Amino acid sequence: MRVLLVASTVDRREGSSEAAGGHWAREHGGSVALGASAQQPDLRRIGMLMTIAEDDPEAQARLAIFRSRLEQLGWTDGRNVQIDIRFAGADPDRIRRSAVQLVELAPDVILANNTAALAPLLQLTRTVPIVFEIVADPVGAGFVDSLARPGGNATGFTTLDYSISAKWLELLKEVAPGVKRVGVLRDPALTLGTAQFAATHLLKRPRPRRTA
Repeated sequence: MRVLLVASTVDRREGSSEAAGGHWAREHGGSVALGASAQQPDLRRIGMLMTIAEDDPEAQARLAIFRSRLEQLGWTDGRNVQIDIRFAGADPDRIRRSAVQLVELAPDVILANNTAALAPLLQLTRTVPIVFEIVADPVGAGFVDSLARPGGNATGFTTLDYSISAKWLELLKEVAPGVKRVGVLRDPALTLGTAQFAATHLLKRPRPRRTA
């Protein structure tokens, strides 16, 4: 994959789902020829791992947007593309099983809607292209090498570039020059946001602490 798209300025549902459809279509030849005289192309296959319930209105809205964008680009489910969807909810075991099922189908690309879906997919394959929809800190989590050059087989959308964390502290010290101590709350079990701590060089004595 060539580029990591940063989508922090677009609507999370409409922007990322629609753009993910467009990104996949561009990677696979753009629009196909339509009409009676057009030659039927080989059937492409898209896997989708969604960590929400199938009957969730948000899930259905995202799926509708994704399909709509693909159709605009000439890809219709059941005609020249097959979309295999797994709604796994928030159950880690079910997410893992669904990831295994999708990878075994050997699709052309897999769409993962968030970090919980992306992590097991990358553990299972480093060859199938994966587009992630919303991942808070893909670099800190080790999913991609960098925002500019993600490398590997994953690319997608992030909500925030944590590399600007140092600027947050710089602004804080400009607003309140007398500040001596800054606290950051995070769950150490989660990888997201680890790049925030690259900014601690601005503090005289950074002292990470664990809380129960």
